[in-house]
Amino acid sequence: MKLFQTYLSPFPTRVRMMLYAKGIEVEIVEPSGIHDATAKGTYMAVNPLGRVPALQLDDGRVLIESEVICEYLEETFPEPPLMPSDPWQRSQVRLISRISDIYIVMAMLPLFILAGKPTSAWNQNKITRALKEIDTSLDYLEVYIGGEGYAVGKALSHADGTLVPILLLVEQWLPVFRGADLLTNHPKVQAYWRAIARDKICAKLIEETSIALKKSMGSA
Repeated sequence: MKLFQTYLSPFPTRVRMMLYAKGIEVEIVEPSGIHDATAKGTYMAVNPLGRVPALQLDDGRVLIESEVICEYLEETFPEPPLMPSDPWQRSQVRLISRISDIYIVMAMLPLFILAGKPTSAWNQNKITRALKEIDTSLDYLEVYIGGEGYAVGKALSHADGTLVPILLLVEQWLPVFRGADLLTNHPKVQAYWRAIARDKICAKLIEETSIALKKSMGSA
């Protein structure tokens, strides 16, 4: 199998977590044009949406969208499980992933757009509004985040793969916009972030994403 992805995008990270946890070996391909204006070229034939990730199976079929890919991997390679057996906990995994994707990531979207422009073109009012929305979204996460070292329950789950790259952005990328340290406003989320970094697989994801982030910011 081939995983078309970048280490900077948060969405392939949850797929890599599944692969690492389940011991699945794939070829990693980093297509051009994902984080810059260069042409995506032949990648458009792999994924007409032009986004990452995409998983090409051994028979040539291609799956796109991180949630779909993760569901496929969980069903095809069920051991070790990354979805709890308890129905309530499974619902919490899905809920936390939705809070991340629908609220936190969408609140960051205006900052993603501004980051591609010269700092002289940054609109401080937009930055302030975006940071406030991110803070509010983290309030939602604060309500539901687990308190036993993982996002849900006492074991690694799909929710951790969703949260790790997003909280890394909160910790390492948001300071570029000179706002408050948002993690300190959310003690349960902050405690989770400290705890999850001790998980071997998540530590690897954090290292990979941090290197890519620092490179994108010109500090690697």
